[in-house]
Amino acid sequence: MINIFKLPTLVLLFLLAGPVSVMADEATGQRAVLITGASTGLGRAMAELLAAKGHFVYAGARRDSDIAELSAIENIQGIRLDVTVQEDIDAAVKTITEAGRGLYGLVNNAGVAVLYPLIEIDEEEFDFQMDVNLYGPYRVTKAFAPLIIESKGRITTTGSISGILSGPLFGPYSMSKHAMEAFTDSLAREMERFDVTVSIIEPGNYESKIGANIAARLKARGFSTEGSLYKEDLERMMGWLDGDQISGDPQEVAEAARKALFDDNPKRRYMVVPNQRQADVTIGKAIEELVQLNQDQKYSFSRDELVKMLDETLAANP
Repeated sequence: MINIFKLPTLVLLFLLAGPVSVMADEATGQRAVLITGASTGLGRAMAELLAAKGHFVYAGARRDSDIAELSAIENIQGIRLDVTVQEDIDAAVKTITEAGRGLYGLVNNAGVAVLYPLIEIDEEEFDFQMDVNLYGPYRVTKAFAPLIIESKGRITTTGSISGILSGPLFGPYSMSKHAMEAFTDSLAREMERFDVTVSIIEPGNYESKIGANIAARLKARGFSTEGSLYKEDLERMMGWLDGDQISGDPQEVAEAARKALFDDNPKRRYMVVPNQRQADVTIGKAIEELVQLNQDQKYSFSRDELVKMLDETLAANP
């Protein structure tokens, strides 16, 4: 006989509740998706695309004007959601639960970028970077996991090719996006027992407000290169942020999110870049890391063995 008092709480709740019943709004057949950071940029493109495809989107935003603007779009309900504020997250869970549609998809899209030398950045700015990009997805995923498990749904996170690459001044941002790589792989293994699929989207440089937001935050905090060991790097960065950045159409990233949420056989990773160069440097960096890991270690593989492993992996991931 099973001692139910020794079962994990989540499993016990499933046994007591009976079979899963909520995958879509019974009246409309719509599947509901929550997207954080949906007021502008990639999140806005995702929200509009999914809504146009007939899905119901809860679009997370912080400002009243953005919430109202999003709610005016068919199939979208703007919802107050600052991923750094637990009260907002709890209220969003309550709102979505009481709406009765369930929740099939979660897109952890809200993010910020803090660009500064690692040995000069102050702790407050570093904390801000991690609070949004690292703790944000953790908080939101934890809060909405019961609804996603109930619907046997999907979770995806907007990462970045900066989760593979990094460089001068990108340390804090890249660290937060590298963390999402581990978050995705670990969460995927933990959620597969509940038939929940987890993925990550790796955009390159796409049109969004993130560059302007970086510059605005730096200026608001009294940005100065005086006394910095990286004066030229910082001045070049600020010129780039203030200038016309070459970037791709965010609809490409929105389409990747749609595939991650609704394709029959979703992938773990979706790299989406606007040009060949960004693809080259990202894949090249991943290969470089593989070579460095294999170099001069007790169990190193030969070139032929590595090629065989690559062929086998390609065959397993057509």
